[in-house]
Amino acid sequence: MIKKLGLQLYTVRDFMRDEHILDYTFKRLKEIGYDEGQTAGYAVDIPTYAKLAKDNGITIVGTHHGSLDDMMADPDKTMREHEILGTTNIGIGGMPAWARENGDTVRDFCEKANKFAEIINKEGFKFTYHHHSFEFKKVDGDLTMMDILVDKLDSAKTSFVLDTYWVQHGGGDVRAWIEKLAGRIDILHLKDMAVGKDGPFITSVGDGNINFKGAVETAEKCGVKYYVVEQDANWVSDKWSGANAFKSVESSAEYIKANLM
Repeated sequence: MIKKLGLQLYTVRDFMRDEHILDYTFKRLKEIGYDEGQTAGYAVDIPTYAKLAKDNGITIVGTHHGSLDDMMADPDKTMREHEILGTTNIGIGGMPAWARENGDTVRDFCEKANKFAEIINKEGFKFTYHHHSFEFKKVDGDLTMMDILVDKLDSAKTSFVLDTYWVQHGGGDVRAWIEKLAGRIDILHLKDMAVGKDGPFITSVGDGNINFKGAVETAEKCGVKYYVVEQDANWVSDKWSGANAFKSVESSAEYIKANLM
């Protein structure tokens, strides 16, 4: 079962715009039950960001740090920034547009990512890749982008940030993908899917239909290190009035504490 709960801080991005509100946000998240965070941009300088997180008891376990090109332009700076943040997981939030064209461009992306991973791995860091659902599109015969990523990314120096919602949205089986990537998932995004009149949408953990009990059971067997809630938007719920991101992350935490911890 889950021992510590994390949050992809993009979820509360509207409450991270300056030092004062960032301090409040970290404090509030700790009170709700989050002990870990994954970054998605910085409204203040990184030393200040890291200090506020640490002072409020939030450990940074990974990042969506920017573009791969920017990080490759100055890998030493990138590594020093992650030392300040206190994490060895250096990540991007998605595949750049140029890499999504076909199987060959996905392979080119993997080659570039592996070169960066080779550099940072020498100092104990790992490159992490967060996917969406477009990676489940077939681009080379029966091969999907995700198949190519699994095959071509260096399994020793990179890892996947597997996202439960985007796997299911792409037509995949969440537990099967966790098993397929056993030992290659440091961070698992807990993101739920519900279905409305306009189709599937992201919702708070426990409000949708993803089998989280099964997913976490499989994840524990497959070496997942960090469990990180993420909700991109859609704060509305029949359970609340005045819905917002904080109520969403609180609802997710309550469900996880009651069922997955």
